[in-house]
Amino acid sequence: MSESPERVSDDPAQVCEEARNLAENGEAERAAVLFEEVLARGDTDCRAQAALGLAVVLDDSGDVERAREADRTAIATGDPEYGPRAAYHLALTYERAGEQSLAAPAWRVVVDFGNAAYLPPAHLALARIADDAGEFDTAREHWEAAVATGDPEYGPPAAHDLAQRLLERGDPARAQRVLTAGLKLIDRATAPYAYARLAVALGISYLDQAIGAFGAALGEEPPDAEVGPLATELLARTLPLRGRAAEAGEVWRRGLADPGIAGQVRARLRRDFGEDGDPADLWWEPVLEEAAADGTLPALTGEAFGALDHMYALLAVRYADDPAERHPGETHEVLGRAVRVPDGYPWGPLLHESFAERLRLAMGGPGA
Repeated sequence: MSESPERVSDDPAQVCEEARNLAENGEAERAAVLFEEVLARGDTDCRAQAALGLAVVLDDSGDVERAREADRTAIATGDPEYGPRAAYHLALTYERAGEQSLAAPAWRVVVDFGNAAYLPPAHLALARIADDAGEFDTAREHWEAAVATGDPEYGPPAAHDLAQRLLERGDPARAQRVLTAGLKLIDRATAPYAYARLAVALGISYLDQAIGAFGAALGEEPPDAEVGPLATELLARTLPLRGRAAEAGEVWRRGLADPGIAGQVRARLRRDFGEDGDPADLWWEPVLEEAAADGTLPALTGEAFGALDHMYALLAVRYADDPAERHPGETHEVLGRAVRVPDGYPWGPLLHESFAERLRLAMGGPGA
């Protein structure tokens, strides 16, 4: 450590101010010397301030262990301002090192001091540490405390974190209350992204609540003939929005299997289908209906276009070539390959059956 710099005063407060100015000007070693001199004077009014100042300059210089010792010295003074600030700094050094188990006691010290300026980050940090440890009740208490501080920086993320856990635990109503409280802490004009984040989470909570309500409406056996079909559709169409498409398919299937509501459920399932002709005459109608119920219509569409593309390519490729290069019988082979394209699709046999029936009718077979 360098020699003690000249000072304009022997007053501890003035020395601390001089050390702070040196630190801000990049002269960390000289600042540390002055802070240590104040500490050497024993129990002065500036002891906590000097200890925290020393902790900061030592930490900035890479001497983390001595910085932590200085933080503990400041905490031990019980100073209502510099004590919690030192505990806050100590906790950050542990978090930076990934030592959450050591950071937690430091954050609890911050909370014990009760300084309102440092409570929000302390509660949020303790909530996340408890959450990582699987201690939901403890985490919830700290998240709620962080929101209750009304802090616009730490309150909203605390509300979001707590709401996420409540939704996972099937409690959307409480999640809504938490998110509504969090939204009140945000100035939408200055923090639009934070506002949007909570607003989307609030919307999700209403979706989950709606899913619960629609499911409850279908809980009676047999379901109400008037309400059952509507509840079936609403539940089946809402579940995929929460990533629960498989459950939606099962909801449709239950509705279609119930003779009391099956007709109306089928009509609701098919509301986006074309109305041309009699569906009973179209072999692909059951395929479309099942795909709609399972939420796999995009995949089915991809299959159909893929098959058509393949068939078109097989049929058209020879027409794009020089006719003089074609060989006898090649057209028949290409056509044969084209009509076999659907074989690999689940609906391929139905297409073949449709063709067979058309051929039978055209040939005047039995029953024609």
